[in-house]
Amino acid sequence: MVAVVRTGGKQYKVEPNTILRVEKLPVEEGQTVELTEVLLVQDDNGLRIGTPTVPNAKVVAEVVRHVKGKKIIGFTYKPKKNERRHYGHRQWQTVLRVQSIEA
Repeated sequence: MVAVVRTGGKQYKVEPNTILRVEKLPVEEGQTVELTEVLLVQDDNGLRIGTPTVPNAKVVAEVVRHVKGKKIIGFTYKPKKNERRHYGHRQWQTVLRVQSIEA
């Protein structure tokens, strides 16, 4: 069974026991979260595409941990003013383990 879910403004293709990193969710580690914005489900019955979401479909996942992502380097400057700024940013992410896809 395969599904495509939307969370944090991004879309992810998931299967049971898949581990994925999403934008940080306000859920504590060890708890389960239900992702209800399921855009597509493929199972034994065939392919179902939502308009925009598949009704009564959800993906149940367990929160493994919260981590920081890769560092993104930024640089700004203003020409002719000798003004330069160098900065880095690491976005918080939630690591999920997909337990089941219910359609």
